[in-house]
Amino acid sequence: MSKKQEQEQPVILITNDDGITAPGIRNLVEAVKDLGKIVVVAPDKPQSGMGHAITIGHPLRLHPVQVFDGVEAWQCSGTPVDCVKLAVDKILHRKPDLCLSGVNHGANHSINVIYSGTMSAAVEAAIESIPSVGFSLLDYSVEADFTAARQYARLIVEQLLATPLDRHMILNVNIPALPPELIKGLMVCRQAYAKYEEDFLERNDPHGRKYYWLTGEFKNMDEGTDTDVWALENNYVSVVPVQFDLTNYVLKDKLEKMWKQS
Repeated sequence: MSKKQEQEQPVILITNDDGITAPGIRNLVEAVKDLGKIVVVAPDKPQSGMGHAITIGHPLRLHPVQVFDGVEAWQCSGTPVDCVKLAVDKILHRKPDLCLSGVNHGANHSINVIYSGTMSAAVEAAIESIPSVGFSLLDYSVEADFTAARQYARLIVEQLLATPLDRHMILNVNIPALPPELIKGLMVCRQAYAKYEEDFLERNDPHGRKYYWLTGEFKNMDEGTDTDVWALENNYVSVVPVQFDLTNYVLKDKLEKMWKQS
């Protein structure tokens, strides 16, 4: 490939929260590695549930690693959000054309988007004016079959690269743990109102001191047929456009009218 051809390629940053050696990120790289210049910057250890955490008060370390054949890769001692920040500032020295996060081992539908390190990396990219997509497979196993995830990740990335993108675009994509032939296709939908009914199991350590282990059961309180939970339960890949602007505009209008009259 000539230098000019290389410069014309879209630059795609790939990260995750399961760590740079996780099968999910390897499958994502394999799915899209011929669609642009791929650079991977990912945590050196699992960072699930970190949300939008950043590292303050501790040094961050970056090391180049040979993990993916023919793909530049770096491991970072920080969080998924740290990875995106460092990638832009210290490795790429520019904003990539697209940021992909995942493929996460496990669901990031409904309220999980708030806690997810996978999605927070995508959100951070959009804050930096980089269109982004977070991918998750509804299978926590390290031996999960990523065939469908690879297929749909490639399909989505191909379509995005062929379209002018809003620089603040964020897509939350969840893929059922099914073979491709059993998946009905993509469904653009909204985030379901669902949450975990949590419980903390109380136990004692060998020294007799109490500790707590978080458990919980996922409860869907949303009966809509246009949600990500419904889509996944009905064998669709769910695609939810999300945003980092948390303003409640309906309530904002109500408060302005109410307080203007008082």
